[in-house]
Amino acid sequence: MNNHPYLRAYMAGISVPTPILLVMLTVFIIARFVFQVPVPIERVIIFPMAVVPNLFGFWNMVHQATRSRTHLPLGIHGAILPFLLVPAGFLLARGLGFVEATGHGVNYFGAFEVGYAVEALSFAVAVIIYYLVWKYLIGFFNQVLGIAE
Repeated sequence: MNNHPYLRAYMAGISVPTPILLVMLTVFIIARFVFQVPVPIERVIIFPMAVVPNLFGFWNMVHQATRSRTHLPLGIHGAILPFLLVPAGFLLARGLGFVEATGHGVNYFGAFEVGYAVEALSFAVAVIIYYLVWKYLIGFFNQVLGIAE
C-alpha cells in the first residue's frame, strides 16, 4: 500500500489539530459572545485555524520524506514544530498590533501582561505536549494509514 504516501502523511497530520481547533473556536465564541470577554479573540484565532492544521500535515510529509536519512523519531520531529510556530505567531501578532514585548513581559491586546518566566514555562510545556501528540496521536494515524516506520 505505497500509493500516495505523502497525501496519507498530510491527512494523518491534519487529523489531530483540526478537531482540537474546532473545539477551541467553539470555546472562544462562547467566551466572547455569551460571557462578553472583552478581548477580540476572533482576530487571533484566524492564524491557528488557517496555519496549524496545514503545517501539521506538511510537517508529517517532511518526516515521511526525510525519516530514512535523519532517523529522527516522530515525537522529536513534532517537538521541533513549536520552534517554528511560536516565532511566526509572535511576529504576526506583533505586526498586527495584538502583542507588544515590554521590559517585564509580553502585553496582549493592551489588556494584560504575562511575564517572561511564564512565557518560557508555557513554551516548554508546549514542546512537551507537541512531543506527546506527535509520538502517540500522529503516530497512531500514521500506523492506521500504513505509513508508520
